[in-house]
Amino acid sequence: MPSNIPINPATLSIKDLPWRILWDQNKCTLCGQCTAVCPVHAIELGIFRKRTVDASWGKDAKPASTMQVVYGIRQKTDPALACVGCATCTLVCPNDAIMPARSDEADKLRFHRDRGGQARNRGGRRNVPGTVLDQIKFIRISMLTDPALDAGRHEFEIRTLLGRILPPEDNLAFISQNGWIPPVREIYPLMIGGMSFGALSPNMWEGLQMGVSYLNEELSMPVRICTGEGGCPPRLLRSRFLKYVILQIASGYFGWDEIIHALPDMKEDPCAIEIKYGQGAKPGDGGLLMWYKVNKLIAAIRGVPHGVNLPSPPTHQTQYSIEESVAKMIQSMCMAWGFRVPVYPKISATSTAMAVLNNLTRNPFAGGLAIDGEDGGTGAAYNVSMNHMGHPIAANIRDAYLNLVKIGKQNELPLMAGGGIGKSGNLAANAAALIMLGASAVQIGKYIMQAAAGCVGSESDRCNICNIGQCPKGITSQDPRLYRRLDPEAVAQRVVDVFLSFDTELKKIIAPLGRSTSLPIGMSDALGINDYHVADRLKIQYVV
Repeated sequence: MPSNIPINPATLSIKDLPWRILWDQNKCTLCGQCTAVCPVHAIELGIFRKRTVDASWGKDAKPASTMQVVYGIRQKTDPALACVGCATCTLVCPNDAIMPARSDEADKLRFHRDRGGQARNRGGRRNVPGTVLDQIKFIRISMLTDPALDAGRHEFEIRTLLGRILPPEDNLAFISQNGWIPPVREIYPLMIGGMSFGALSPNMWEGLQMGVSYLNEELSMPVRICTGEGGCPPRLLRSRFLKYVILQIASGYFGWDEIIHALPDMKEDPCAIEIKYGQGAKPGDGGLLMWYKVNKLIAAIRGVPHGVNLPSPPTHQTQYSIEESVAKMIQSMCMAWGFRVPVYPKISATSTAMAVLNNLTRNPFAGGLAIDGEDGGTGAAYNVSMNHMGHPIAANIRDAYLNLVKIGKQNELPLMAGGGIGKSGNLAANAAALIMLGASAVQIGKYIMQAAAGCVGSESDRCNICNIGQCPKGITSQDPRLYRRLDPEAVAQRVVDVFLSFDTELKKIIAPLGRSTSLPIGMSDALGINDYHVADRLKIQYVV
């Protein structure tokens, strides 16, 4: 039978969507709050026709039907407006009349997200538990022979070093030959990794900066935060809080004009300069800030027109090898700050990371190496890149450390590990495992978004719309309607809470090892795992 409803290959029903909106007509008062706060506009006020049958009994009664108009909430079936399951509508509903529910069958929407021939972009990241880091146990506990400490009764600080760490005699020889020595910073071993001003909302970015400043100023914890690509607000560049910040330069060079112009007015040097060559979630691919995130403020800071896509090249177009990079970029950054600031590259975890490391060891201008594993979060990457490209961080950081041991430079070039740390909630345990595998510090990004701002993204593809600027919590949005939901002071408070709890848990792990004056970097004899092949690969003990 012919129908006037157009049905074509792109037509979907609500049952085809990954999330369905459950709406209770009896509870709903049609206040409109749910439709107002939905970040993807998946629901709207609908007008329905309702047929009522009057079948009353009586001598002269006849069955009759009447039509009436009913107002309610309608879910849209357009794939571009599909519900993402963030449950913001549930949070604001005063009557518990609405909530998203997972569809009862496999998500068919994935086959409809390639309209126009575009590969699927996705924000967010997996949270699947049971990784190698989660399986590692700490098995070396001091009993009688070593000075074991009780983390609850003994006060001690946790610190690590960032920068090229030369022995005293080498420092004396170096300064006599060159007139300077490589700069070194004492920092906290947990760093907030690069999340740009543009990828994050202004309120989220400000909250992170406020939290880091409080940790340094009030609690004497030398926590550092990386700006990510794109520069930062001029008022930060000219403030005394710049010393808590690591400035990142990436292949797009966005925001560097503003930084260069601010150099004469800087009250403090930045903590370090990070040169980004790769990201763990999308190795071999450049960054991307989509046009709807490039508002006038972001455009002004980055020195680009308003409302244009900002893709970064996969590599720095002026460097063709790591040797050239060290000779040109790292040295030029050292010179820009008068050789007072450590400069180090950040690369994706790959099988070629050892070639980069070997070249860095031969040049004193390199102040370290940051390696980002395959589980590194990102706001705009292709699904295929996140799920099928990259290298796990544990094996890569272990290879790098053992490589430094072979050439006797394990205490000279610090390694920073990132990518999936704490993704199942075990932040301190994961960080301690990586430190004992050879890392001097660890970087977190997605974890701090979840813990400090309440990101609701998950491995079941709930929400995960960081890349399109419609974050329901206002974490990754440049839309004032959305990011004003986020209180910067509340974010700052949660940042402080995260670092204090991490500090307590990390001390509870390393204190029984008898290490109170230094981090147990490379102390792999304290690690064990019940998987023989993993133990053999990481050169740690196999325990059952």
